[in-house]
Amino acid sequence: MYRTHTCNDLRASDVGSEVTLSGWVHRRRDHGGVIFIDIRDRYGVTQIVSDPEKFAEAHANMDKVRSEFVVKITGEVSARPEGQHNKNHDSGEIELVVKELEILNTSLTPPFEIDQEKEVGEELRLTYRYLDLRRGRMKNNIILRSKMVKFIRDFMFEDDFIEIETPILIKGTPEGSREFLVPARLHPGNFYVLPQSPQQLKQLLMVAGMDKYFQIARCFRDEDQRGDRQPEFTQLDVEMSFVVQEDVMKVSEKCLIEITEKFAPDKKIQAKPFPVLTYHEAMNDYGIDRPDLRYELKLTDVTDLVKDCGFTVFRSVCDAGGTVKALRVPGGAKFSRKEIDEFTEVAKIYKAKGLAYIVVEEELRSPILKFFKDEEIKSILESVGAETGDIVFFSADKWHVACEALGYVRVAIAKKMELADENEFAFCWVKDFPMFEEDEETGGLAAVHHPFTAPHDADEMAKEPAKSLAKAYDVILNGNEIGGGSIRIHDEPTQKKVFDILGINNEDAERRFGHILKAFRYGAPPHGGIAWGIDRLVMLFAGEPNIREVIAFPKDQKARDLMLGAPSQMPDKQVEELHIKVNVEE
Repeated sequence: MYRTHTCNDLRASDVGSEVTLSGWVHRRRDHGGVIFIDIRDRYGVTQIVSDPEKFAEAHANMDKVRSEFVVKITGEVSARPEGQHNKNHDSGEIELVVKELEILNTSLTPPFEIDQEKEVGEELRLTYRYLDLRRGRMKNNIILRSKMVKFIRDFMFEDDFIEIETPILIKGTPEGSREFLVPARLHPGNFYVLPQSPQQLKQLLMVAGMDKYFQIARCFRDEDQRGDRQPEFTQLDVEMSFVVQEDVMKVSEKCLIEITEKFAPDKKIQAKPFPVLTYHEAMNDYGIDRPDLRYELKLTDVTDLVKDCGFTVFRSVCDAGGTVKALRVPGGAKFSRKEIDEFTEVAKIYKAKGLAYIVVEEELRSPILKFFKDEEIKSILESVGAETGDIVFFSADKWHVACEALGYVRVAIAKKMELADENEFAFCWVKDFPMFEEDEETGGLAAVHHPFTAPHDADEMAKEPAKSLAKAYDVILNGNEIGGGSIRIHDEPTQKKVFDILGINNEDAERRFGHILKAFRYGAPPHGGIAWGIDRLVMLFAGEPNIREVIAFPKDQKARDLMLGAPSQMPDKQVEELHIKVNVEE
């Protein structure tokens, strides 16, 4: 028997008991003849003390152990002296007087300290991820993830959903992000792909009559990495039959409220039920389709107030049918020129040509004041509610660019001024997204979500595709999209209209989507669903800066596994068996 208890089990009520513990040496302290070690396992930490007079052999072995040695200890539970309780550990009222100590395994000196939460470079942490996961913060993140996923599963089962696994090797249907290809050895020249999501498979399950499906699904995208992206990720995948979008939203909202109450009880949910914004409202007011509602800072449209002004930049945008948006920042007059330049660079990232501003003090300051009449400036400041001590930023461009550029400036300002309440969870829904957007490469239209998203009105969509709205919805938490879904097209005439708009002819449609189109001809029910990003959700609940911190074995920002050394070259023979040829330039 390696242990009778874990390192978090023992309490004052166990004093006098003889027990056996096993774990890692967390810390070791030699107090002039008496040695103390803290032994650690997944569950907690227990202090061990030697008695050199009564148990000399055990004491001698205690002297040999070092950090991260794996040991088995048998001893008697003793109460710690008054005033020496350790309130940081549940077992802090007791200690174990060692009678026998067996070294089960030794350890090299770890490349970083495991018993302390010191800053360690991510490359080193990912290379030794198995050691990184021993550290308290990372261990707690993985445990939190496990508990949250179990809670979601239990919730879905309770609501009469059934969990169904879908294939990992599927047919490629080029859309959205780039797919990972898997050579099919038994079928030379052919490939499987790893699924970006089970989207079409879960729709086929609705055709199959499964009615309420869910899955904790592994998904794969071969795309450039950033803080909240990984080549492989996990999502809660949900699909329901005979529903409208409010039905799907209601299930998600109920689950999210219960998860928050369970795993983030200290977080105040800003509003229940969650506020619902249209895509146009979100962009118009906040400049972003995933607004953080923990702070106000709304955008104001001042196009009509500046269309006849003397400032050529504003007037030319207005003449071209564009938009001028303003953002009033209370207390922003204190921003330095350097900070204003930083916000300008943010705006330029999102295609703005610049960022105009007016500093509102007793005497106004701005490079653009000379182009305006006094009454024009007065009208602008009144329209945004500016007061002394504020600054007002302006963005002028096409509506989408003007909104988005200033929207991301809004986010940067909120971060700079620490406007978001970290103890608040501000959920909201954004719905009624455009069906289509301009494809910058072809100049034609592309689906904003996927080609099976249902429009609000199929006939109107056929007349004016660019103005058509989708029955699509995203759920947002503190400015992060944590889930998105839609009602799907379930009839062939509507699906054909969408394909026509996207320039997908009948032959292409059958080649790419023939399997699902055939299924729809056998009585597809009205259906819709949603997918949550599990990694991102856990990241927000854990208060971590990126999803790598809540994934046991993530890739780095170049999609490399530093621990295993993947991706790696394969033996020539194995590659040849796949009937492919590697052609890599040196």
